[in-house]
Amino acid sequence: MPRDTDTDVAILGGGLAGLTLALQLARRDPTLRIAVIERHRHPVREGAFKVGESTVEIGAHYFAHVLGLQEHLDTEQLRKFGFRFFFSDGKTDIDRCTELGVSRLLPATSWQIDRGRFENFLTDHVRAHGVTLHEGSMVRGIDVGSGGAAHAVRFETDGETRELTARWLVDATGRAGVLKRKLGLAESNDHDANSAWWRVSGHIDPRTWSDDAAWLDRCVPPDRWRSTNHMCGEGYWFWLIPLSSDQHSLGIVCDGALHPLDTMNTHEKAMTWLRKHQPRVAASLDEPGHALQDFGFLRHFSHGAKQVFSGDRWALTGEAGVFLDPFYSPGSDFIAISNTYICEMINADRAGQPVNGMAALYQQLYFSFYENTMTLFRGQYRLFGDAQVMPLKVIWDYTYYWSLLAPLFFSGNLTSLQVLGALRPLFGRANALNLGMQALLREWGERNSAADGDTAPADDRLLDQYRIGWFHELNRQLTDTLAPDAFIARVGVDVERMHELAAELLAHARNRHPGIEASALEALLAGRTAAASALLGAAWYAEPVEDSLTA
Repeated sequence: MPRDTDTDVAILGGGLAGLTLALQLARRDPTLRIAVIERHRHPVREGAFKVGESTVEIGAHYFAHVLGLQEHLDTEQLRKFGFRFFFSDGKTDIDRCTELGVSRLLPATSWQIDRGRFENFLTDHVRAHGVTLHEGSMVRGIDVGSGGAAHAVRFETDGETRELTARWLVDATGRAGVLKRKLGLAESNDHDANSAWWRVSGHIDPRTWSDDAAWLDRCVPPDRWRSTNHMCGEGYWFWLIPLSSDQHSLGIVCDGALHPLDTMNTHEKAMTWLRKHQPRVAASLDEPGHALQDFGFLRHFSHGAKQVFSGDRWALTGEAGVFLDPFYSPGSDFIAISNTYICEMINADRAGQPVNGMAALYQQLYFSFYENTMTLFRGQYRLFGDAQVMPLKVIWDYTYYWSLLAPLFFSGNLTSLQVLGALRPLFGRANALNLGMQALLREWGERNSAADGDTAPADDRLLDQYRIGWFHELNRQLTDTLAPDAFIARVGVDVERMHELAAELLAHARNRHPGIEASALEALLAGRTAAASALLGAAWYAEPVEDSLTA
């Protein structure tokens, strides 16, 4: 790489995306000159710094193993007890609601991240790896080079304006999108969702929501409070995420048409909304020891981008590029994926290889991951209160994730042209199958709502994902090390199981509503017939029972 610039890589933004990219680059090539320009000065406040604290498998693996941060995560953050869902709209008796989650920890590890604590640690860590940090600095201008020319960044620190030239320029400024705005790359999408969030002191423990011994004993330690708890209703979900700084992150995420943002855009309004939709949580928050730490809200948080990678040696990462939806916590996943592609391009450029083709290919892949993941959220929020269909959707969505994108990242094959080429037909079949399944789930929920009027009756059952043997194994095998041929074969087996699961779900949907056609999905299943409850077991399809405690 020519050294006629002030630095090799200039990263605008020293938040989660920018700092992890700097660390990944520095670990891969300690001789690389990296500069990060960040408006905050560290250390920042713990507990109430930035929203987005839950990790899932790809992001957790990236932090722990690609970046080598497992010791910090194990000692300074909280081990996560998976996702947990309560279908509890308007209910105070949470122990009488359908609960979806695991009774024991699954093998693949994830954490709840205190963003302030984590970014303070990352700041010191990247500096120790030789990265230059310009803190307390505001970007004032950018000249984007083309045709081999260097980029230039002007920034102000303590009233002094400086200029830095760089061979590579990366926008990691989050929603500010400094480079994104300059190049006119912003792109909206049709996912109309909003959010309001806040943090309080102390932890909210679901064990206090019931004194029923059977309900309390459903989970072994670490117990429910370490989960990312989702309190679900039609058109919305409410999160509870514990932080290692003895605080709790809380937030409403909702379909803008069903739950307008102006009903929750202050803390007082949000609590009024919560008392109506999740009164048991509201009662916990009214107890002593839960002082308000902050409050924020965001309209239309989901967005895309026209371009994220360029052969002219610039890129967007994190929320400066795309952002989907927080329901399955994919934010750190997409940071991991985009940062990995950026590292590959910079490494190739450093070796004297052209990057135009790489930029085009990686962008195509990245956008396909974005679009396919968006199908899990777009148009699906009305389902969220359906205690019959939503647990099946969660199982399907996670099977899709653990069968394709997650193993691709864990295996290190995200940039392998050999493996990607071989997997292309399998990914195509799985993506088509997922589109058909999302349509089926949506119609199933609509028919339930029209038939029952109440899609979340009291039910008192734990749908325990831990006890689904193949599902548990799907999670465990993420950490296996396989040769390329064996890895491709395993993905083939997992995609075949997706077909079996789809056939089973279609059969049960038609048992419930014989009028469901789902012709597109049926065509993809090529005449397969499902054995009744073969993969999930009958409990997952049981009709909701109003008085199951005495039934």
